[in-house]
Amino acid sequence: MTRVGNAHSNEQLEIVSWTVRFGVATAEAVAVHGGWTLASARGRLCAAERAGLLSSRRILAGASPLYTATRAGLRASGVRGLEPCRLSVSAAPHAVACAQVAAALERAYPDYQVTGERELRRDEREAGTPLASASLGRGPAGAALLHRPDIVLWPTSVAEELPVAVEVELTVKAPARLLEICRAWARCRCVAGTLYLASSAVQRPLSRAIERAHAGERIALVGLDALESAASTVPSDA
Repeated sequence: MTRVGNAHSNEQLEIVSWTVRFGVATAEAVAVHGGWTLASARGRLCAAERAGLLSSRRILAGASPLYTATRAGLRASGVRGLEPCRLSVSAAPHAVACAQVAAALERAYPDYQVTGERELRRDEREAGTPLASASLGRGPAGAALLHRPDIVLWPTSVAEELPVAVEVELTVKAPARLLEICRAWARCRCVAGTLYLASSAVQRPLSRAIERAHAGERIALVGLDALESAASTVPSDA
């Protein structure tokens, strides 16, 4: 990747923009997103870091570095209304999984625009109404309590079609909380439905919560490994 003066390539800016939108990027997610080899994705991310657009940290032991946008990268990306992502060790596994899922969904559903929770929060704040979030009632001060999905699939071919909410579940929530959320998604009418992508440990309790909420017609439960077929189309480094 080359840089002339302060000019960055369109490809480099696109990677930075994607990182800003989803908060964090890994070489694995960027490889799926761009259809590149893993080595090529690593090279592109390193080039963006050398250009001062991304910064990397090794938060998770034995895992790839996690890339987030710098202030310069945020400005260069042109993405409005979002701040650089600040990751904690506890939040990193879920953020990484969401980035990987978002990239895989882009490849699996090319007729949909894939956005993350960060963009949804911004858009709902600007719209003043839920766009793809489930209502959990009202708080003590009367403010609406919303549960936002991790990812949203927005249809691009049919304007009046509703979006699909996507939840990425890695760890088991308390049964009462899980039931509350499933009931909220069951009655949510600003989305066409909700897709749960869950780890093996979560699938059984989540299935029970969906059944107890009578939400089987509104919520689909799929294992996280179901997206491996989308990722498998990425070229091999071999």
